[in-house]
Amino acid sequence: MTIERLQTGARMSRIVKHNGTVYLCGQVCADAEKDIKEQTQTMLDKVELLLNEAGSSKKHMLSATIYVKSMEYFADMNAVWDAWVPEGHAPARACVEAKMARDALLVEISVVAAVK
Repeated sequence: MTIERLQTGARMSRIVKHNGTVYLCGQVCADAEKDIKEQTQTMLDKVELLLNEAGSSKKHMLSATIYVKSMEYFADMNAVWDAWVPEGHAPARACVEAKMARDALLVEISVVAAVK
């Protein structure tokens, strides 16, 4: 079985493809100085670009794990998420409160998707 790694560095690959499945490393926002809604939107924009690069799309997401710095951000994050996920294509999802790698980060996501 072939494993394909894209955008690979010393610590991790941003995309790993195996057996028709795409695995994305954790994605964070483009600008950690923004509020939760903008951090969520730019994070999801990055996910969409990576999925497309991997031959997948947000309609092909199988699962998503979302980490929020505090559950106080849950409703605002979900508002952006709900608008982004195509109707009828919601993945299996978990959302947990977690300590972030940098204090200014409010949200991070890890996604698994099927290849188109």
